[in-house]
Amino acid sequence: MTTTAEPRRSAVEVRSIDYVPLAERHGKLWHLGPLWFMSNAQIATLAVGVLGVGAGGNLIWSLVAILLGVVVGTFFMAAHCSQGPQLGLPQMIQSRPQFGYVGAILVWLFAYLQYAGFNVFNTLLASESVTTVTGGGIGQVRFWLIVGTALAAAAAIFGYDLIHRMEQALTYGFLLLFGILTIIVLTLHYPAGSFSLSNFDLTPFLLQFSVVAGYQISWAIYVSDYSRYLPPEVTIRKTFLWTYGGSALGAVWIMFIGSALAAWAGLSFSGTGIAELHDVGNEFFNGFGGIILLYAAAGLLSVTALNMYGGSLTLISALDSFKKVRPTLAVRLSMIAFTAALSLVVALAVANNDSFQANFSNFLLLVLYFFIPWTAVNLVDFFIVRKGHYAIAEIFKPDGIYGRWGWRGIISYLVGFVAMTPFFSTEHYSGWVANAAHGADYSLFVGLPVSGLLYWWLCRSVDTEAEARLAEEQADILEREAMAHERTEG
Repeated sequence: MTTTAEPRRSAVEVRSIDYVPLAERHGKLWHLGPLWFMSNAQIATLAVGVLGVGAGGNLIWSLVAILLGVVVGTFFMAAHCSQGPQLGLPQMIQSRPQFGYVGAILVWLFAYLQYAGFNVFNTLLASESVTTVTGGGIGQVRFWLIVGTALAAAAAIFGYDLIHRMEQALTYGFLLLFGILTIIVLTLHYPAGSFSLSNFDLTPFLLQFSVVAGYQISWAIYVSDYSRYLPPEVTIRKTFLWTYGGSALGAVWIMFIGSALAAWAGLSFSGTGIAELHDVGNEFFNGFGGIILLYAAAGLLSVTALNMYGGSLTLISALDSFKKVRPTLAVRLSMIAFTAALSLVVALAVANNDSFQANFSNFLLLVLYFFIPWTAVNLVDFFIVRKGHYAIAEIFKPDGIYGRWGWRGIISYLVGFVAMTPFFSTEHYSGWVANAAHGADYSLFVGLPVSGLLYWWLCRSVDTEAEARLAEEQADILEREAMAHERTEG
């Protein structure tokens, strides 16, 4: 089914969790590259790259761990992104076929906490970056927290198209400014042994690998939100490649800089990399460090907009599971406002906390633990069990064919999570296997196969052919209803 009519699009996005009809599909496949490049090329990602060195690892092995973590973690997030054009749905609503209309709340709760948590860290880093340039104490940090949150919320309100254009524009500036910064970083003098391959320590290596992989996997709850307006003809493979290339390049680049700055600064490292970026940037000329930080703050606010946008969709999905929600523009705006206010209140409360790096590390590990079983279940369902064929109209029906509780997905998730617990290694809890391995974290290698294989085994009785026939029968009705919604709200 195709259409040649170009629909009128409002400056403010109308849709939220509802299906995007074929007539409204637009955009270029390459837009995914700069979107995910710039989403990763910011200071929060830089802070991820310092953990291996901060835990006692040397620079070269930390860089290897970063590279491997990005290669592994980005694979899963890019695979999720390829679902968007095929289904025309936001990412988290796609959990209903696996977990059920109500059961999907299990993962939506964790997803929403992730959105809110990243907003807190991102706005804090942006505010501290600006305050480093402009001067001032904690009062200035709190002022910029309010300003930054308001700006990010405004971008989230305009929605999908503005966020894509914003990330494209920021990409060009990053390539220039951080290209210069990278040359400076390469000329720094590093401690003896920084590049010694014989100086290998498994515990910081696995910490760096796990946190990097978890950070990349954490993007999985976002990605279809920003590919769902693309036409399905873009193909799964090309969607995957553009997403993988952009995200991996941005992550490796900025994490390498973070690891290098941590090694260069040694015991005097600030914990966030802000002070080091400022000082190293000024090696080029006095004031260039300030330009770097202000640009980095803009990048952080763009990512905060992504979080508010995706968080609002997740919150609407959760509310819809309890009582049917008509996904109007007013509902989306109210959920963005709530999400922005929630993260702002928490950020203001912890703005004077000096334990950023430890808190950020623990947060990233929790994200990894909660979303490894989900990503395994969701991807196995899409690529192996149902092979991309869903009765989309049924996803929005409380008593549809996917049921209220998807016992296969819930059991697979919980079993995978429990199987991971002996391998957890955090500041507050370490499993017995992690303790025996001196803190090494192998949970990623357990949760993925356990949840994925168990879900595949439990789905042997699913009649996917009947689902595919139902999807085909409902296709025309789905398109007409979606277009009727656009005319009403647009």
